[in-house]
Amino acid sequence: QVQLVESGGGSVQAGGSLRLSCVSSGYPASVYSMAWFRQAPGKEREGVATINTGGVTDYADSVKGRFTISRDNAVNTLYLRMNSLKPEDTAMYYCAARRTWLLSLVVGSYNYWGQGTQVTVSS
Repeated sequence: QVQLVESGGGSVQAGGSLRLSCVSSGYPASVYSMAWFRQAPGKEREGVATINTGGVTDYADSVKGRFTISRDNAVNTLYLRMNSLKPEDTAMYYCAARRTWLLSLVVGSYNYWGQGTQVTVSS
């Protein structure tokens, strides 16, 4: 049973930083590509950042230069460092995993999801 548990969300002012974590269990994390998604109220879930089994990354244009995705397979943890946060970054953030080396920011391509952690950025 694959399980993903996010943490690290919170409330910050614009310009602030947060680091999200996602601990995985039930599978060898090294063979899964992983990603962060977010969903704001009334909006569709969107891809934020992804990292494959080789450490290659990709980002949504809206977060490039501000967010950094990384992983530590030794402790089965995925991270998202978020700097220069804006009010429009406010959303529930989810981590996701799929058993492939390919990169993707498409919601439907992921098999496993966490429950999410809330990020709120005030102006």
